[in-house]
Amino acid sequence: MSDTRLLPVPDALIGDRVDAALARMLGMPRAQVAGLVEDGLVLVNGRTALKSTRLSASDLIEVTIPALNEAPPPVIGMDILYDDEDIVVVDKPVGVAAHTGPGWSGPTVLGNLEAAGYRITGYGPPERQGIVHRLDVGTSGAMMVAKSELAYSVMKRAFKERTVTKIYHAVVSGHMDPPIGTIDAPIGRHPSREWRMAVIDGGKRAVTHYDTLELMAGASLLEVHLETGRTHQIRVHTAAMGHPCVGDVFYGADPTAAARLGLERQWLHAVELGFAHPRTGAPTSVRSPYPADLERALDLLRNPV
Repeated sequence: MSDTRLLPVPDALIGDRVDAALARMLGMPRAQVAGLVEDGLVLVNGRTALKSTRLSASDLIEVTIPALNEAPPPVIGMDILYDDEDIVVVDKPVGVAAHTGPGWSGPTVLGNLEAAGYRITGYGPPERQGIVHRLDVGTSGAMMVAKSELAYSVMKRAFKERTVTKIYHAVVSGHMDPPIGTIDAPIGRHPSREWRMAVIDGGKRAVTHYDTLELMAGASLLEVHLETGRTHQIRVHTAAMGHPCVGDVFYGADPTAAARLGLERQWLHAVELGFAHPRTGAPTSVRSPYPADLERALDLLRNPV
């Protein structure tokens, strides 16, 4: 069954082309969104949109995403960071979902592993067997998938009980004050914009620890440790502090800065997973290097022209 969504235009995307704006809003590759536009599946105020259609504040976008009828396309550049009989840790690129689901017909981690001949455990719901944790489509970095039943049970519990160390690096706008600290603020659905998360009264408890690694002109490189794992937690918490992730126009980052840096997504990367191995209990750590787009943006911030 196809999935139809009605989306208002975020303030930061006013004036953008509809294909570029939808790619950010849906976390999909721009080329895939362009295909939906070309197929007449994107309407703006009830009229078929062109890729070049510019958005205004009052526009309402209607996008229909066809049902998945065939295997998702292969993932380009998804390296294997760790692999044994129990687990595989992939270097998930941006624009790749953990697994298939309503509204997503793009590349997936599970689909690519299975196409490459990896045996993934049958434990877990049918569409996400072997998935013990996830990264957002728009976030890159280290992500684990269970290959054995033992690993699924042990690691699913470890992530739930927060005994796994998850380290992220984020480049945020401005300088955090204090430079080292903890953000303890509840997160839930935005009261008027359900496609966004926000710090709200009555939201779920969310705790983010951060440490400033490097100061640059107008930006900071942070190391972030998550105590909880809420949707968009780092992005929401840093934005609530007045320092959104660079490139994250969805949560208030400067779109001109994102364009100058060549970023089409937030500067956020899952750099490390630390855990007790599910079979041996041995301390294990897996790291992911910065992808090219984040490395390039960081270099521009360090060495402005």
